[in-house]
Amino acid sequence: MAFPVKIALVSPYDYFYPGGVVIHIAHLYEQFTEMGHDVRIITPYSGSRDSLDSQDIIPIGRPVPIPSGGSIARATLSPMLSSPVRAILERERFDIIHLHEPMGSTLTILTLRVSNTINVGTFHACHSGTMGYRIMSPFVMKWFSKLHGKIAVSKPAMDFIGKHFPGEYAIIPNGIDVEHFSAAVSPIDRFSDGKLNILFVGRLEKRKGLRYLLGAYKRVKQELPNSRLIVVGPGKRQKYEKLVRKANLKDVVFT
Repeated sequence: MAFPVKIALVSPYDYFYPGGVVIHIAHLYEQFTEMGHDVRIITPYSGSRDSLDSQDIIPIGRPVPIPSGGSIARATLSPMLSSPVRAILERERFDIIHLHEPMGSTLTILTLRVSNTINVGTFHACHSGTMGYRIMSPFVMKWFSKLHGKIAVSKPAMDFIGKHFPGEYAIIPNGIDVEHFSAAVSPIDRFSDGKLNILFVGRLEKRKGLRYLLGAYKRVKQELPNSRLIVVGPGKRQKYEKLVRKANLKDVVFT
């Protein structure tokens, strides 16, 4: 590393509510900090400032649940954030501001609007709902042009955002913390009975595709009778349990 810099990671979503984007941001925070950089996370937050366990987290705006791409995003819609955002940026004097879903929330849009430093945006989303971007893009295009670097986590994400905000994007896939899935961790006893375990981890939402995995597992079970499907994740499991019963699937475990 040539020299340390001060970086802001701006989350469009409540940093304390589990989700792919906030996990991505958490990993960036860990890696940049290990590299010697000074990092802050700017995020909507529904709790109190006193309950935060890190001075590196700067809460601003209260999140509300918003339907988005078949899921529920907890983002802030407040249009009154310009002054507090400007105060944060003037106080912290960041060298780089890294915005996630720069065009996807009022916090990220207004941060980009008032920023006077280097701005990088990462685009995560890829879904069929484009009405919001179609309506919004003419009004925020001038601020989109303030991005010095544009990242998409996949080609579908790049194609999705590129329809509304054309530009040159670098594709940098989501990283994986391979040490988190360590072989050194002891196996769970109840699943260490010699069966072939297949693991699904994710929220039980339509877009996560569990129904298709259950359909595929029916064929897998025929070919590999000693297999087992383990489903881990929050959500309404009743309809999936009904599919399991209807298909007479064996060895499907919801935890």
